[in-house]
Amino acid sequence: MTSFKTIRARAEKRKGGPKALDRLMPDKPDPKRLAKLADDRILAEMTRRVFCAGFAWSVIDTKWDGFEEAFLGFAPAKLSFQPEDYWEGLLRDTRIVRNAAKIMSVRDNAAFVQAIAKEHGSFGKFLAKWPSSDEIGLLDLLVKRGSRLGGNTGQMLLRFLGWDGFVTSRDVVACLRDAGLDIAEEVKSKGDLANVQAQFNAWARETGLPYSHLSRICALSVGEVRRE
Repeated sequence: MTSFKTIRARAEKRKGGPKALDRLMPDKPDPKRLAKLADDRILAEMTRRVFCAGFAWSVIDTKWDGFEEAFLGFAPAKLSFQPEDYWEGLLRDTRIVRNAAKIMSVRDNAAFVQAIAKEHGSFGKFLAKWPSSDEIGLLDLLVKRGSRLGGNTGQMLLRFLGWDGFVTSRDVVACLRDAGLDIAEEVKSKGDLANVQAQFNAWARETGLPYSHLSRICALSVGEVRRE
């Protein structure tokens, strides 16, 4: 496998040097901040990622204040006690995107967030303790216990919440394949995900960098040179 030093050097050359590349990195992960994140903000981000999947993010962003109002500030306990009439009413609510399956996922994920919080004190505390070396285990849990949180949605949820992990975007996968990792062009199988995890674990040991930075540098080392 290619050393990450080589990948980073390529990204630096493409983006204008080491300092320019550093400016493109996400904030460093902060487990303490993550542990303090309120459960309503966790559920809000879950909902945002679910509704953004397969939809123009700009539309969801524009309507987000309406989402906050319609879903009662995303308070898990409050949502869990709402009657069927409330959920049926959301299907006609113009403040949000009226997708029945995604609307009902909010109710399911409210119960999911509550259950994890009961087990660990809060969902944020649960995430803060989960090691980056086992992202695929966390993604599997999101699929099994959450609603519509599989695939890229789960990865983007973790990224936006500030949990330290990789994202198997097109450019990241292209970087991994170019580095010599035997995976498909679209990483979907458990075997491919395990191989990706193992490689990021190796690069983390090699560099001491956060997984989110490794993932970002990997993406910036290939593909089109786009203005950030």
